[in-house]
Amino acid sequence: MTSQTAEKPARRSRVTLAIAIAIVVVLAILFFVFSTLYTEILWYDQLGFLGVLTTQWVAGAVMFVIGFLAMAVPVWASIEIAFRWRPVYAKLNSQLDRYQQVIEPLRRLATFGVPAVLGLFAGVATASRWQLTLQYLNRTAFGQTDPQFGLDISFYIYDLPFWRGVVGFASAVVIVAGLAGIATSYLYGAIRFSQREVRISKIARIQMAVTAAIYLLLQAVSIWLDQFATLANSSGIITGASYSDVNATIPGLQILAGIAAIVAILFIVAAVIGRWRLPIIGTALLIVSALILGSLAPWVVQRFQVDPSERTLEQEYIQRNIDMTRDAYDVSDVEETPYDATTTAEQGALRNDAATTANIRILDPALVTKSFQQLQQFRQYYQFPDHLDVDRYKIDGQVQDAVVTVRDINIDQLGSSATWYNQTVVYTHGYGVVAAYGNQRSADGQPVFIESGIPSVGQLGDFEPRVYFGENSPPYSIVGGPEGSSKIELDYPSGEDGASQTYTTFEGDGGPKLDNIFKRLVYALKFQSEQIFLSDAVNDDSQILYDRDPAQRVSKVAPYLTIDSDPYPSVVDGRIVWIVDGYTTSANYPYSKVQSLSETIADTYTPSPAYPVDDINYIRNSVKATVDAYDGKVTLYAWDDKDPVLQTWEKIFPATVKPISDMSGDLMSHVRYPADLFKVQRSILGQYHVTDAGAFYSQEDAWTTPNDPTSPSTNPTLQPPYYLTLQMPTQDNPSYSLYSTFIPLSQQGESSRSVLTGYLAVDANAGDTTGEKSGDYGKLRLLTLPKDDTIPGPGQVQNSFSSDPGVSSALNLLRQGESQVISGNLLTLPVGGGLLYVQPVYVQSRGETSFPLLQKVLVSFGNKIAFESTLDGALDSLFGGDSGAVAGDGDLPPTDDGSAGTPDTGGGTATPPDGGTTTPTGDPAVMAALAAAQQALTDRDAAMASGDWTAYGEADKRLKDAIAQAIAASNK
Repeated sequence: MTSQTAEKPARRSRVTLAIAIAIVVVLAILFFVFSTLYTEILWYDQLGFLGVLTTQWVAGAVMFVIGFLAMAVPVWASIEIAFRWRPVYAKLNSQLDRYQQVIEPLRRLATFGVPAVLGLFAGVATASRWQLTLQYLNRTAFGQTDPQFGLDISFYIYDLPFWRGVVGFASAVVIVAGLAGIATSYLYGAIRFSQREVRISKIARIQMAVTAAIYLLLQAVSIWLDQFATLANSSGIITGASYSDVNATIPGLQILAGIAAIVAILFIVAAVIGRWRLPIIGTALLIVSALILGSLAPWVVQRFQVDPSERTLEQEYIQRNIDMTRDAYDVSDVEETPYDATTTAEQGALRNDAATTANIRILDPALVTKSFQQLQQFRQYYQFPDHLDVDRYKIDGQVQDAVVTVRDINIDQLGSSATWYNQTVVYTHGYGVVAAYGNQRSADGQPVFIESGIPSVGQLGDFEPRVYFGENSPPYSIVGGPEGSSKIELDYPSGEDGASQTYTTFEGDGGPKLDNIFKRLVYALKFQSEQIFLSDAVNDDSQILYDRDPAQRVSKVAPYLTIDSDPYPSVVDGRIVWIVDGYTTSANYPYSKVQSLSETIADTYTPSPAYPVDDINYIRNSVKATVDAYDGKVTLYAWDDKDPVLQTWEKIFPATVKPISDMSGDLMSHVRYPADLFKVQRSILGQYHVTDAGAFYSQEDAWTTPNDPTSPSTNPTLQPPYYLTLQMPTQDNPSYSLYSTFIPLSQQGESSRSVLTGYLAVDANAGDTTGEKSGDYGKLRLLTLPKDDTIPGPGQVQNSFSSDPGVSSALNLLRQGESQVISGNLLTLPVGGGLLYVQPVYVQSRGETSFPLLQKVLVSFGNKIAFESTLDGALDSLFGGDSGAVAGDGDLPPTDDGSAGTPDTGGGTATPPDGGTTTPTGDPAVMAALAAAQQALTDRDAAMASGDWTAYGEADKRLKDAIAQAIAASNK
């Protein structure tokens, strides 16, 4: 008795302990969830976009409740009806008896639990569709109708996806509820199988018939909606309804919808009269009709009517596809101009293009990163991106193209100093902008900086140099402190009065404040760091900065935007700001070609995705956003305020997007046409520059973007578009532009022909400092080259550079020893009545601290090439000694170390004006050094063949000395 008494308290205590542990675990989980939600509230509230978060949460919660109830209630009702109206005295078999005995104790729980679980899944799925629902409820008309049904485009963008989603969800609910009802009826004897006979009770029959009728009515609606979806189907050579769709598929779907509705009525009749013959016959008729009208009839029309006369019958629908695609991608107003490009380089041919040639960018933003790192990084904890950006600034009254970047922080390089304290509260920000002239170089091939150094000095004026928000900022930093407290944030590695470092304290409003213990606790949980809660560096004036990437910040405050892959920094109104382009997109525009956005923008600078899931057939650059690099402030501007999709989202998130009139003039002067949009448009224009349906059908003039000639042959990538200041033949003055070229699209089994067929440029300059948007901004200009003439494309020109005897000989000499030659971006410019190719050539030693130096410039016009130390020299060599142009790499301003930046105009190789092969020209000292290098190379090879390694070493030394003398002589 005593033992039993002792066991009961022990058992009771274990149960109590288990319950207590379970409660603690549940509370901990709930607190973790709460901390995540609460930190999101703090982040959005600090940024001034709390309404965006609450709108999403409210919409998601409402959609969850709707989805939960829409699934749970019908399933519960179906189970409850089947159970409540079960046969009371039904004779069951022994197996069902056992099932009932097992289930009966849990029946009440199952009656509510099963619908609840299914409702949770449905609610989660429905909550994710909040964007589609809000767009439908706030839809804006496009003011343009489709050519088949005459409906406004908004029907396809908003209404059709919404109603198809509703019908699909409702169909799933009906199926699940029907199966639940059938299972319950079977379990409780309302449905019984007796040998070959199936017995169904009256109530079960009515329930099953009504359920089937509802399902078929939903299918009738679904089939009716499917006819509109044919306008976005991709089949054959076009997107949209073709001849067979219009004359067979669409009528067939309309008839099928009617048949499905009739069969649904037959099931209602069966529920009343108790006979299944009519609905069974109707269902069989529906299946047969679906096979005939949905598959056979369209195939017959396509095979025996369309295929023999496809070009004629499909012409109307091809024209629809052309017109609607050009509208959807905003290329309908492209200015197309025939360009009879000459291939003869005549003396003075560039005289009328002096302004363009003076602005040719010879600095490659993808190659000078190492130069910036070696010359401007200063400390291991700073970094520059792999690919720099191209911007423009007004210097001494002239607008100059510039290669720009910010000096960002890199806490991964702190080494042994990588403590939590250093990573979080000391190394908190980058410092300064580094900018170089795009068309200049120093005497030894280095960039000529417009803005550089720490602290920043240069010609960009006074601005806030600190970069707390950048593309490579730490995951989170804790900044700020009470006024008068000691400064602990490292500002830059130099100081006054002999100090080795300067410290600062963040004074902006960049993140949520950690002004109480509770906030510190929730952030300690969010970032899984107890130091946030315990550190004495965290005080009531501290702020925590996180989600600092500019693209990420814009994406969070504007979740409806697709963000451009290349945000870029600019000095605007005394601040460093990131300029971010945002797109509104859709994949439901009727008759418009569908393509993967991420695959379309992939090139040398943008990697291709492994699993693209971002199909679009409509795009607008509707929003320009800025992110302040100091305090992270996000500002959205309605760049395309006529875009109906943006107008819809402005109804959903009111007062979040500012009008374009709020843009300052300084900001306007740095806004540019986005590269991702241009890539999408060039992809479309490769095929849809053809506006005649007959020519489009034959694909006789389809184009594609050429591969980047500097990319590896084993893994070629598309040539990216380039920002340049240039003057198109139809323009009166040069303009900051973005351009790309076209070559013929190779057909299956054919090798690609790298001859130029088109040249596309867009005016990328948004405006000047007056703040007025340029009327030519976004103007697409397409030069079409003659089909009966062969204009070399980038691949052919690069091959000519590599195979030319004079050029290859000089390059091979530069490659000897410890040096390597790197080819820069190959630029194409429509000047001199033809097309000029310009490629900078960099030389880099193989040492760890080496960086590429711009030493030579290759140019080509027609079938002639020149290879000189400067662009001026190359153009003069190419065009007979007097190009009539002033290129941008002439006398340069002093470099940062005070040395004169005057270039060398001698040396190199050039093609004689009358043709022929390239031969060495220029300074006799260069010729002598090259001859000595050639002899040393011959002697070294002979020594290696004979095994005389002493002679080999002596010859190798002479080779290096000769190469150095040649470079030095060519740069005098």
